[in-house]
Amino acid sequence: MVQSVELLLDETTESYIRRQWDLLAQAGLASPAHAASGGEPGRPHITLSVAREIWPRIDRELERTAFEPFPVRLGGVLVFGARRLILVRLVVPSEQLLAWQRRVHRIVEPCPGVPANLRPDHWTPHVTLARRVPQQLLGEAIRAVAADRDFTATGVGIRRWDGDRRRAWAVADGV
Repeated sequence: MVQSVELLLDETTESYIRRQWDLLAQAGLASPAHAASGGEPGRPHITLSVAREIWPRIDRELERTAFEPFPVRLGGVLVFGARRLILVRLVVPSEQLLAWQRRVHRIVEPCPGVPANLRPDHWTPHVTLARRVPQQLLGEAIRAVAADRDFTATGVGIRRWDGDRRRAWAVADGV
């Protein structure tokens, strides 16, 4: 299963993304809010790193990382994939966001199963809106969420997701 390190967003942005999930659910698409079935509900986030396994010593190092909230800009709607389509909102790369992703990648990199597309300079920051979008619903899905404008959110903390145990916990927050 997947182990990940994620940047959490402010409450206003979480509500905004959840509204987009609801719009997509009305268009017939499954919501990421239910992707974590068996554990806590899915939460809007920006994935900073993923590994097949994240060792306890890596978790301890992540927990020692000081965090200060910073702005992130949510941009337009994009589609990833060719057959298994994923609908996302782009997160406009900023120096602060890229620095955080590099920092987290450096810590997690020794772990097994870190995908190449999450390496610094290969990573595309985004917030997932829908996975496995059927091609026949893609146009309707884009229309449901594309009217919203870009806006500035705040990265408020870092959490770990353990897909094996279906459990999430705070690693660092700016509160």
